[in-house]
Amino acid sequence: MAEQREQFRSRLGFILAAAGSAVGIGNLVGFPVNAAKSGGAAFLLVYALFVVFICLPVMIAEMSLGRNTQRNPLGAYNAASDNNKMWRIGGWLAIITPFMIAVFYQVLTVWLLAYFIGAVTGNLEAMAQPDYFSTFINSNSVFLYLIVLTILIGIILNSGVQNGIERLAKILMPTLFVMLLTLVVFVFTLPNAGIGLQFYLVPDIGKITPSVISNALGQAFFSLSLGMGILITYGSYVSKRDSIAGGAKMVALVDTSVAFFAGLLILPAIFVFNPEINTEELSTSSVSLVFTFLPKIFLSLQTLVGVIGANLFASAFFLLVFFAALTSQVSILQVPISAFQDELGYSRLKSVLSLGGCAALLVVASTMSFGMSPFFTEFTAYGGAVKSLFDVIIDVFYDTILPLNGLIVCLFVVYRWRKTSFNQELSVGDDNFEGSFTQKYVNLSVGTFIPVVLLLVFINTVALKFFGFSFV
Repeated sequence: MAEQREQFRSRLGFILAAAGSAVGIGNLVGFPVNAAKSGGAAFLLVYALFVVFICLPVMIAEMSLGRNTQRNPLGAYNAASDNNKMWRIGGWLAIITPFMIAVFYQVLTVWLLAYFIGAVTGNLEAMAQPDYFSTFINSNSVFLYLIVLTILIGIILNSGVQNGIERLAKILMPTLFVMLLTLVVFVFTLPNAGIGLQFYLVPDIGKITPSVISNALGQAFFSLSLGMGILITYGSYVSKRDSIAGGAKMVALVDTSVAFFAGLLILPAIFVFNPEINTEELSTSSVSLVFTFLPKIFLSLQTLVGVIGANLFASAFFLLVFFAALTSQVSILQVPISAFQDELGYSRLKSVLSLGGCAALLVVASTMSFGMSPFFTEFTAYGGAVKSLFDVIIDVFYDTILPLNGLIVCLFVVYRWRKTSFNQELSVGDDNFEGSFTQKYVNLSVGTFIPVVLLLVFINTVALKFFGFSFV
């Protein structure tokens, strides 16, 4: 099976595809929203520290495990542990987590598709109104977009790793980055942008709270596709000629850069259009923040490029953001699909259809949990608040399970797979790895303080999210 396994054509293709899996709604929507409600620069500082000192070693561990075993997460844990039943839990969590994350991710991607269509049809002015977003997500038209998106994702997934995922990422990732930089430069020319820039880049250490730390780690794990089995699965498609550590560094750099510039776009824009906004208002920020401010930015372009030009620019940008989200969604779904193929012997088409059938009801229910259905909107209550089904999925599988999965990977690599096997795999395709600073730091961190940090964050997140109190 290993000899017949599909691989990325090139190191660049792997980096862009892995970055494409990471760069998406988490960077372009989630990161600015979390930065806005978590103290701006305080959040950015904690996020950057987590990426460098925690997430990068975990990323390297996941990729190396995948390439060594040439399997999906469930198969990887089984193969590297000689089918030890205890470690199989880690494999199952790494399959179930991306499946559930794909559910809420599909809802968000539907919204981006609709905003692209709205920009193309010249509806930019209406989209910039405060109540447009809430009206749209509770309209029946959202289901039409959902059908279109589902078909598109199915076609890409059925095309495979090289012809579907890699080819799409090579075109879209560079283009998205250029457009993002262009918009950032434009926003800097607008009045009051400097206020937002200061909020985003000058940290107030007093704003670093347990909630900010939890949000930053959850955002970092989600943005970099950690704890979802994606990087184990993608690692299984990486050639033995390529450096795992070098590829992980490049993916982390690209992903973090996009997140940083997305914040550099949205945070100043908030103060451009509402210079009197205060931190208390920002602390309640949600996804709607981005969907409201992006149309406003494009609308203000009319003074420079006219109405048609502004709509064209908005259309192009929403298309690229939509495709960035699409590549992430495809990458997330590739994990359970790979498991269907490896463990059940299904063809790719049968795997895609089976997965789509399993996810359909959950996606529809999540789509209806913003007021369309009282049952799903007020699904349950915990932590002192009423939660929708959409909220529950995010709280459980995004905020809570991702750090747990990262903890399991670290413990597995060091104490079951062993450092010797870990280092041998990382040396393949990288003659400079042995004895390097990267080797020393990864070995030290993965086996010592990273598991401790992840365990503490997991425990505190459970207490905070589900019981309404914090240990720190």
